[in-house]
Amino acid sequence: MNNPLRIALLGSVLLTSCMVGPRFDPPVPIEPEAFRGAENTEESFADLAWFEVFRDPSLQGLIRTALRNNYDVRIAAERVIEARARYTVINSGRYPDVDAFGVQQWDRVSRDRAPAGVDRNSQLTSIGLGLSWDLDFWGRYASASDAARAELLATEFARAAILQSLVADVALAYFQLLELDSELAIAQGTLGSRNKSVELVSARLREGLANKVELRQAQQLVLIAASLVPILEQAIERQENFIRLLIGDLPGPVQRSELGQYKENLIEIPAGLPSQVLERRPDIQVAELKLIAANARIGEAKALLYPSVSLTASGGAASEQLGDLLRPGSGTWSLVPSISLPIFNAGRLEANVEVTESLQRQAALQYLSTLQRAFREVADALIDHTKSHEARQLIQITEETLADQVRLSRMRYRGGVTAYFEVLDSEREHFDSELALAQAIRDELTSTVRLYRALGGGWQGTAELAAEGVQEVPVLNETPEPGEAQADA
Repeated sequence: MNNPLRIALLGSVLLTSCMVGPRFDPPVPIEPEAFRGAENTEESFADLAWFEVFRDPSLQGLIRTALRNNYDVRIAAERVIEARARYTVINSGRYPDVDAFGVQQWDRVSRDRAPAGVDRNSQLTSIGLGLSWDLDFWGRYASASDAARAELLATEFARAAILQSLVADVALAYFQLLELDSELAIAQGTLGSRNKSVELVSARLREGLANKVELRQAQQLVLIAASLVPILEQAIERQENFIRLLIGDLPGPVQRSELGQYKENLIEIPAGLPSQVLERRPDIQVAELKLIAANARIGEAKALLYPSVSLTASGGAASEQLGDLLRPGSGTWSLVPSISLPIFNAGRLEANVEVTESLQRQAALQYLSTLQRAFREVADALIDHTKSHEARQLIQITEETLADQVRLSRMRYRGGVTAYFEVLDSEREHFDSELALAQAIRDELTSTVRLYRALGGGWQGTAELAAEGVQEVPVLNETPEPGEAQADA
């Protein structure tokens, strides 16, 4: 009994090494020696967790809530669970199936067929274990298991990419909201100042020191500032609703700080080495793992071209009487090896190999394309950050100069030295420069976020918070306490 089974088991162990699939040799990427516009360094701010980069307590609270409640994140987590289960299902094909059985059989033969003096009724009781095993001689199941494992890891990195994008999207939307708040404050402040100018011109008109043209010009400036207020209020509410969508909540207000605290954002950002991007960006990891899976699928397809060997075995006890099952001599066993060889299938199996080989080449090209796109995104983000920083500094100097010009022109007008046209022109230019400065600060902040994401930062330190969202039902209208994420981190 034991010798045939041992021979079969030994043969399966020896022959599973005869895998017919190709060995995985990843394509060699072409890496830039250095990022354009940056010096190579062993350190990169993309190595920091999101709560170390975004230190605003209000922003931290929003990101924390988004990681827990955002539905895209929760769907991605469920996909990981699905992929993990699929891997278990596929990997189980490498092992035998063992089942327990119990059979009670009753038979009765016809009177004509029963010999004289023999009981026409009989019964048989049997119990035991059954084994069925498709021996993986050519590595079909091993290749399928390798592909499923790579796909599982790709799903996990795809989830990390979603987490990374969510952190960046919340930060970008938050800075956009702060910029709109700043523009609204500028418009409201300008509106109050221009109303005072109208009062001043009206008083001078009554004294005969001004004319109606100057009054109409002053009133026109008031209307320009006033018309901007409802437009900005509309944009603010829509932006708040968008942020609430990102954090998995209903439309409503958003707790936030002010853009002014970022006015002196002069941090130096080390980009790191180009090779670090390959290790840090989850989309590159996904592309590489999909290539590994596609390579393994070739081996799975090629194995179908070779003979398949299966083994069916059973062992147990059988007896005509239930009480005799455990007596000596009631044991029974069977061993049935079988082999099948594909002869004719109209080229289906060969075409299936060609399909998997084409998919593998596509995955290799997609991997190289992903690398190329990643390096371009880093280069673009670096130049955007550098130039937005320079532009913000110049716009800030311009705004300060025009603010002083407004002060001087008003003094000259009150003293009767100049016409109101000079005040009108300087106030208009200063108002535009204030709005431009708010936009420049926003641009510098958003360029920092995009550079952080391009370098592969943003998903570190998110797994635990995202896992909470999978376990819990999201609570709507829940507002985290400021700094809560920082304390938990």
